Amino acid sequence: MESGVGSVLREYGSEQNLLSKPDGSASFIQGDTSVLAGVYGPAEVKVSKEIYDRATLEVVIQPKVGMASVRERAREQCVRETCEAALLSTLHPRSSFTLVLQEVHDDGSLLSCCLNAACMALMDAGLPMGRLFCGVTCAIDAESQIITDPTAQQEKESRALMTFAIDSKDCSVMMSLTKGSFSVKELQQCIAVSQKASERIFQFYRDSVQRRYSKIL
Repeated sequence: MESGVGSVLREYGSEQNLLSKPDGSASFIQGDTSVLAGVYGPAEVKVSKEIYDRATLEVVIQPKVGMASVRERAREQCVRETCEAALLSTLHPRSSFTLVLQEVHDDGSLLSCCLNAACMALMDAGLPMGRLFCGVTCAIDAESQIITDPTAQQEKESRALMTFAIDSKDCSVMMSLTKGSFSVKELQQCIAVSQKASERIFQFYRDSVQRRYSKIL
């Protein structure tokens, strides 16, 4: 699947309703990068965290090995902000949702894989959402080529790395996390490439949900 400037999207795979304990769950695979997501809630919220007019959302990212570090905390914030923008949380005031993302394998574009797993798990939980979202990662290599959905090796060799959360309604950018040096023009090019790639991911969502429900019916 080609996309953007000298780049291809890796193969995607996903499965919903994998886990029995969470209220919604999904796995998402991009190439050799894989994330498992579980959503719990709506549940009672601790009084200290209670928001009277909407639900609170907690996001936990568990690395493959060891304890969560500052890097996971930054990713958690990115995922939380994106989910909060998509969820109609006012429909569940004074309650809480918890989204747990387990890194199964990281071969690049991990944050975008987390975002995609999160969206599929929220859909599986049947939570009210105003829009869907997806994550797309872009790397700019030494030759100024844009690589979409880069591998870990391509990330390592890149001079800039950007991840965007894209909105399904009008393909606008809901969240961005950038690293490295790049020009305004390069940023705009990466956004355009990500918006184009998002169309395929949203189509993938539709196809996989359709497949799942055609099996049930």
